Amino acid sequence: MEFVEHRQVMILGGGPAGFTAALYTARADLKPLLVTGLILYGQASQTHCIENYPGFPEGVGGRDLGQRLDEQAKRFGTEIIYDTVQCVDLQQQPFKVCLSSTNYTADSLIISMGADSRKLGVPGEREFTGRGVSYCATCDGAFYKDKDIHIVGGGDSAVEEALFLTRFARSITIIHRRDQLRAGAILENRARSNPKIHFIWDTVVREIIGADSVSHLKIENVKTGQQDTIPSDGIFISIGHTPNTGVLEGQVKLTEFGTIEIDNHMETSVKGVFAAGEIADPYFRQVVTSAGMGAAAAISATKYLSTL
Repeated sequence: MEFVEHRQVMILGGGPAGFTAALYTARADLKPLLVTGLILYGQASQTHCIENYPGFPEGVGGRDLGQRLDEQAKRFGTEIIYDTVQCVDLQQQPFKVCLSSTNYTADSLIISMGADSRKLGVPGEREFTGRGVSYCATCDGAFYKDKDIHIVGGGDSAVEEALFLTRFARSITIIHRRDQLRAGAILENRARSNPKIHFIWDTVVREIIGADSVSHLKIENVKTGQQDTIPSDGIFISIGHTPNTGVLEGQVKLTEFGTIEIDNHMETSVKGVFAAGEIADPYFRQVVTSAGMGAAAAISATKYLSTL
């Protein structure tokens, strides 16, 4: 395998963490190469309105924010390649990165590949994905106009999805395995006061049923064990994300949560390799914290490269 191009620093992942890292390394004149991955601008791009990012009192669309970060990084000289990472070799320096189009070597890496939507793992989920099973309300919400739909989850993301879907669906029922939400108070109050949003507590989905598309859900009360089959026009699954660490398997140390373990300087267990954003953040998972981690990783990478 031929590695034809070399960079001082490569950034793997194009969400808020990656683009912020690109901005900082570009301003340090390191001429970074950023590889976007499959989801341009990361999971944040699928959020209809981000209300808690500083500097946007009226909120900002996730994709709009991503485009602004993109333009800013390019302004200072970031090279962006719209491709996916196929393999990474951290066993020797310079590090090796294989993309679907070109292979690179790099003196330093900033890994910001984020996390993917977690699956329920129940019968019918895979079969009906795209036909009544969805993981993104802003992507698919318009398909459910005047429909009765369900959301699985109880955190901020699930409630945000429910609130967004009220503009399309006739009713939204949140199914949560606990007896109270994990979402923040403001979001919870909005959901509880919305007449379109309903709740089924202490319950999990055991099966997704349908013919050409989803028509019913088999649910089970986790306290009583009672099972019921309820009608549904569609189900949105919002139960968290799984860090995208597959290409790094066995090469960097992971935490008990499956995220990349980092120190206070965003450095991984491999010297010269840094991580930022949700791939290294099992706790906060906010756009603003991801951006902050990206900045910190870039500063650390810049200092590391100055020692070579």
